[in-house]
Amino acid sequence: MSQLDSTDMAILGYLQENGKRSYSEVARHLECSEGTIRARINKMLNAGVFEFIIHTNPNKVGLEVQAIIGFSTRLGAQEEIARCLQKHPEVRFVGAFSGKHDLIIQAYFKSNEDLVNFVNKELAKIDGILNADVNVELKQYKDSFSYIRTEE
Repeated sequence: MSQLDSTDMAILGYLQENGKRSYSEVARHLECSEGTIRARINKMLNAGVFEFIIHTNPNKVGLEVQAIIGFSTRLGAQEEIARCLQKHPEVRFVGAFSGKHDLIIQAYFKSNEDLVNFVNKELAKIDGILNADVNVELKQYKDSFSYIRTEE
């Protein structure tokens, strides 16, 4: 898919507001045919422009502790460390960054004790981690996966 036009962006914005909307509802809102909406959504899905996911509230499923952990890594070890971190089910996000930390992860835990065990037992097993800067979320003000601005 080469480029998204204004209709594609409008579809994304409308679905972003409520991903459960039907093709016919989106079509009515955008004043085009249901077939057009269906074709464009399928084309964008196939191109990997977006995906339908369930965004779970971690607190509602027993994950009370969110941690953002920044790592300093030994030179040449970043890729292997990232692969190791990806394997842990607690880890939701792994990214390489410039700046103070070579890698940053976001991870969720049932308790502070589980976080401590993860740091002291699991992370300690990974060769090449020089430092782990553990930050625990105290209060959340925004959690969004919305990137498309919708027109008011």
